[in-house]
Amino acid sequence: MTTVLVVDDSRISRMLSRQFLAQKQPSWTIAEAASGEEAIARLDGLTPDLVLLDLNMPGMGGLAAVDKIQAKCPTARITLLTANVQDAIQDKARTLGIGFAAKPITEERIDQIIANFGK
Repeated sequence: MTTVLVVDDSRISRMLSRQFLAQKQPSWTIAEAASGEEAIARLDGLTPDLVLLDLNMPGMGGLAAVDKIQAKCPTARITLLTANVQDAIQDKARTLGIGFAAKPITEERIDQIIANFGK
């Protein structure tokens, strides 16, 4: 069973991600966190296979959370899902070995993330 952790401070973004993922992969378990700190805390009882991670959140942002997520769940595939599409952010994602997807969250974007997850 595949488990996805959606981490975003926007309730609407989490809802859209959940909705599109559930439509495409109804057997997947989808968990949510509203901050980097909450995501790290969720990892005590959850081992996600895929993490969709927002960049800009109050408190611990996405990039700060990556190392902690990778330490607790080294096999999790992480995709930074953000409206900040600057080259420097995309380069940082590549350096960290994580995926990058631009917001807004759409069905097509979720399709791309799922396709990349399967590779």
